[in-house]
Amino acid sequence: MQLPLYKTSTDQSTRKSRPRVFSSPPLLHSLLIASMAGFLSGIRSLYLSVYNWAVFYGWFQVLYLAIKTLKEYGHEQVYDAVERPLQLAQTAAILEILHSLVGLVRSPVSATLPQIASRLYVTWGILWSFPEARSHVLVSSLVISWAITEIIRYSFFGLKETFGAPPSWLLWLRYSTFLVLYPTGITSEVGLIYIALSYMKASEKYCLRMPNKWNFSFDYFYGAVLVLGIYVPGSPHLYTYMLGQRKKALSKAKTA
Repeated sequence: MQLPLYKTSTDQSTRKSRPRVFSSPPLLHSLLIASMAGFLSGIRSLYLSVYNWAVFYGWFQVLYLAIKTLKEYGHEQVYDAVERPLQLAQTAAILEILHSLVGLVRSPVSATLPQIASRLYVTWGILWSFPEARSHVLVSSLVISWAITEIIRYSFFGLKETFGAPPSWLLWLRYSTFLVLYPTGITSEVGLIYIALSYMKASEKYCLRMPNKWNFSFDYFYGAVLVLGIYVPGSPHLYTYMLGQRKKALSKAKTA
């Protein structure tokens, strides 16, 4: 005769007290996630700090060389003095579009792209492509307006990434100097594009004529005219956007 087996309370308590080998502790999992997030945040801040200070140095060179050359040799020689640092500093701004796209910064691409694209066009599509426009006085007003704006902006973000917050006076400069420098910069951009139109038409540079294997024609002159047309609605729109950003930033600083 086989007697039924009964589980004792000791067996039940032993089974209950066995550790679950295959389950990860929630606390350890949370700590790992927090550590990884902190590490990635540190890498992000380090990268943005290096980027902002490097471009700040480039624009500081542009401003120093522009003022020095303007004082010693006149506006005709300004472009030759600032050409290389200007091209490097302005082209580096392409990374800011990528920063917006991947979420490294909060700036929307819709606000970043138009300004960077227009400056790249003037830097490479006008000044580099048509040397005849380089000796005009508008080149001096252009590079000085750009340089002052970017020195303030990159030092603002550099201090923000390095130390957590920029000083209040730099915050005010960041959101106030554009009131004057944006109109002078835009006026210089439009003026230089207009000045270069006659050289575009005469040289037919970057033009594609029919017939060709692509069955497509392009006239750089009319492309530049189209760009000038975009400035008409685009400039007031961007200026209005920056006014809104100024109001938001300064009011937030007052309540902080």
